[in-house]
Amino acid sequence: MQLPITRDERTIEPQPEAPAPMRSDAPAASQTAEAPITEAYRTHRRFDRAARLFSEPGLHRLLAARVVVVGVGGVGSFAAEALARSGVGHLSLVDFDKVCITNTNRQLHAMQGTIGKRKVDVMAARLALVHPTARIEAVPRFYNQESSSEILSDTPDFVVDAIDNLTAKAHLLHTCLERGIPVVSSMGAAARLDPTQIRVADLGRTANDPFARALRQMLRKQYGLAVSKHESVGIDAVFSTELPRAPAELSYDAGGFRCVCPGGKNGMHDCDRRSRIDGTAAFVAGAFGLVAASVVVRRLLDTMATSAALGTTAALGTSAVLEPSAAFDQSVP
Repeated sequence: MQLPITRDERTIEPQPEAPAPMRSDAPAASQTAEAPITEAYRTHRRFDRAARLFSEPGLHRLLAARVVVVGVGGVGSFAAEALARSGVGHLSLVDFDKVCITNTNRQLHAMQGTIGKRKVDVMAARLALVHPTARIEAVPRFYNQESSSEILSDTPDFVVDAIDNLTAKAHLLHTCLERGIPVVSSMGAAARLDPTQIRVADLGRTANDPFARALRQMLRKQYGLAVSKHESVGIDAVFSTELPRAPAELSYDAGGFRCVCPGGKNGMHDCDRRSRIDGTAAFVAGAFGLVAASVVVRRLLDTMATSAALGTTAALGTSAVLEPSAAFDQSVP
């Protein structure tokens, strides 16, 4: 038997205020104040299991959040889908690229029939089916200094950095630090086979990641940030302790790597400009994205819990010291 499918409901419900004290000199008709109208979200069965884990107030916090995912490739596509399935109500997907046949092994939008289409358009359509009442924005832009202010307008609640261009990545992280925007950044997901070696730590505390090392150097040289090994930067980084593997040569590489991206060169992040093309695996790149999404959700829920705790202590006239979640210093199983 097929169960009926119900729609998400965003209802307008009257929330009556407590009646004002009766005054003996006021007419009886004036004693009844109009009840203010507030908007309330009725939890849909679609997010039943999420609400049971996050709590309904937690789910509603996610529904009200705006998250910007910059880079919708192997890491970013999985992060974006996990955020949509967690109930995030406003997602902005930023990527200038089109789906390439070589994306098929690790990127959610790469399927027969989507090659040559914009990644953000395909992904936005997919997420709209997952979370029909969410606002999903497709932003077909290359993130750089010129596009930064537009992409990060209306300051988001969180940014997922899934960029693999070092220059663009450094600018995004510097901008987020400068503007106080929470950000989680993915380091090198390529050239690894073991997803159980993925970790979350501060950008200054990564290990066995040449990409993270190069990123710290760029942040120091170009932006003057005091970024050094084993010192906290204030950016959550998803990385792997697994040493990267050198790529194998393929039979059709004779004469060098040849780009087959639809539309040819884009002039911004061309394949043939890279010093080498590393191998990738869906179960590693995807796991990076899922871990990044978990950081976003936990941070947003922690923020809600912290605000509630501060409100409670303020009401009691006491102070409290709130410890950060220890989960961010633990390895991902």
